[in-house]
Amino acid sequence: MDDPYQNNIYQHGTDGGYTTYGGGGDQDGYGYRGDYPPQEEDAASDVTEGHDEDDEMYEGEYQGIPHPDDVKAAQRAARAAARAKARAQAEGLDEEETLAEQYENIMEDCGHGRFQWTLFVVTGLALMADGVECFVVGFALPSAEKDMCLSNADKGMLGLIVYVGMMVGAFVWGGLADKVGRRKSLIRALAINSIFAFLSSFAQGYGFFLFFRLLSGFGIGGSVPVVYAYFAEFLSMDKRGEHLSWLCMFWMMGGIFASFTAWGIIPHYGWGFSMGTEFQFHSWRVFVLVCALPAIASLIGLMFTPESPRFLLENGKHDEAWMILKRVHDTNWRAKGEPERVFTVSQIKTTIQEDEFIEIQSATGTAFQRWMVRTMTLVKQIMQNVFGLLSPDLRLASLFMAIIWFTMAFSYYGLSVWFPDMIKYLQYEEYESKVKVLHHERVHHFTFNFTLANQVHKEGEYIDDKFISIELKSVKFEDSFFEDCYFEDIKSTETFFENCTLKSTVFYNTDLWKEKFIDCKLENTTFLHPKKGCHLNFQEENDIIIYLVSFLGSLAVLPGSIISALFMDKIGRINIIGGSMLISSGCTFFLFMSFSQAAIIAWQCLFCGVSVAAWNGIEVITVELYPSSKRATAFGVLNALCKLAAILSTSIFSALVGITQVVPILMSFLALVCGGLLALKLPETREKVLQ
Repeated sequence: MDDPYQNNIYQHGTDGGYTTYGGGGDQDGYGYRGDYPPQEEDAASDVTEGHDEDDEMYEGEYQGIPHPDDVKAAQRAARAAARAKARAQAEGLDEEETLAEQYENIMEDCGHGRFQWTLFVVTGLALMADGVECFVVGFALPSAEKDMCLSNADKGMLGLIVYVGMMVGAFVWGGLADKVGRRKSLIRALAINSIFAFLSSFAQGYGFFLFFRLLSGFGIGGSVPVVYAYFAEFLSMDKRGEHLSWLCMFWMMGGIFASFTAWGIIPHYGWGFSMGTEFQFHSWRVFVLVCALPAIASLIGLMFTPESPRFLLENGKHDEAWMILKRVHDTNWRAKGEPERVFTVSQIKTTIQEDEFIEIQSATGTAFQRWMVRTMTLVKQIMQNVFGLLSPDLRLASLFMAIIWFTMAFSYYGLSVWFPDMIKYLQYEEYESKVKVLHHERVHHFTFNFTLANQVHKEGEYIDDKFISIELKSVKFEDSFFEDCYFEDIKSTETFFENCTLKSTVFYNTDLWKEKFIDCKLENTTFLHPKKGCHLNFQEENDIIIYLVSFLGSLAVLPGSIISALFMDKIGRINIIGGSMLISSGCTFFLFMSFSQAAIIAWQCLFCGVSVAAWNGIEVITVELYPSSKRATAFGVLNALCKLAAILSTSIFSALVGITQVVPILMSFLALVCGGLLALKLPETREKVLQ
């Protein structure tokens, strides 16, 4: 069979050009130089002249203990022999497999050190930004709904719009990363997220805020699919499972960062400022602004990192890839105190390019026409890549992965919303049970200068009364009569007048607008200088327990992440995913037994701690199942499906709060069981080189 690489072998010489090395190359097709620098013929040896003081001898040599470098070489030779045997049994030779084996050996020679740890932090911050984005609207919403007077429909749309943006962003940026580059796509995605997250903190109207959060979500949607593909291509096989699992912890850190900063910033109303009545910058906006910091930090770090050399080799850019691999090698070995080690790879095979990117000359057509040709060609290539996921060799794996991603996301995101919503509902029920009902109250010539909270006044009569500088919290007046009353400087939450009659009454500088008067009769009643917008009572609206619940849920992920990282390569991806999902289903089933606030918090922590292992395994195996030319695309499609599941589950579970607890629990249980059993049918990939 003809070698598909025969016209795509590059040899890198010491003079900067290309030269061919004779012997010394290994069976995978990349050459090694001999002693560097070469030893002169009359140079003294240790045998004839004795051991040189500057020469260090391996201390285990006399005991017959092999040198670590020899052990490493033997392990690599054994793996190469096993792969060669497998190829010999196959019908033909796959060109990507040859490049995959060669690239794996090169990454082993480059070692794991300072370069990978630096990239780990930079890409981890991008993943952290994704975690923050999932929480920021939920934490800001109780304040934003009052600040912008949002209806229930507006709140529901705002809660889902981020996931819609992330769903579209995952699909788009994943496809672009396989065509224009991992680093370039990630930089653009994070830049869009940072810019529109910043603008959203200043948006005063609901429409602009919604639009900016949509685009912010679109930008950050590219972080997950691109980050994993990007970082994985700098890892050797024996490091890949563990270190990709460590990377997953940054998503958990995003949740901790969001809940901690919300807890520390939002309740401090005085941290904001205002410019008249038209521009308000309350503390929740400060929180939204601070949440953009991880994306900005990652964006800065990416300015100093290179493109993935594997992507460059897939696109025939040999010289660029060689220089980056040399940089990785030299950075790691210098940091380990071995600057004399030389990057000995002299030739790397590259794939034959099948796609032809249509390019028209600068003198042909208008600039817009040229841009349209390039864009349409790129869209066509991306869609071909997407449909390539359904090719015969990937169809079954893609179907299994789609079901597993969907079931895991459906249960995880649904319960992540259901847990705090259930706690709020239980708090509301407890608060409602303590409501004070007053019948036939008669108050004449009295001044109310104290807070009224959690009260219902039925068939009351208020003549010549004054309500001055007070707060009305969850107060309702039913079938009551007001005459010659005066309301001044009133702040209210959940306060209404229903079937009331108001005569000769004045409302001055209050937030009691006409919409608060339901089926009321207003006679000679005036509203002077009404307060614009809605107003917050932070003690009531931002209950600390909600921040605490989210903080504990994110913190509970830590032990699960550590355990899964340590055992990912020992027990395998499949056992991690299947076991974690099945144990998580058990956690949801036990929710039937208790609905107290303490029990819900405890089960939430247990569920988050167990389910994170499944997430880690799913993300690792997604990287390893797909070839480099389709890796980010596949990750993007699956992550988009994940966000679709999140939209469906959060909508369903939120609607069922206060109606039934059985349906959300049962749906989560069945989804996790089905996904966990199906995960056990996936192929194990821990001994597989990246294709």
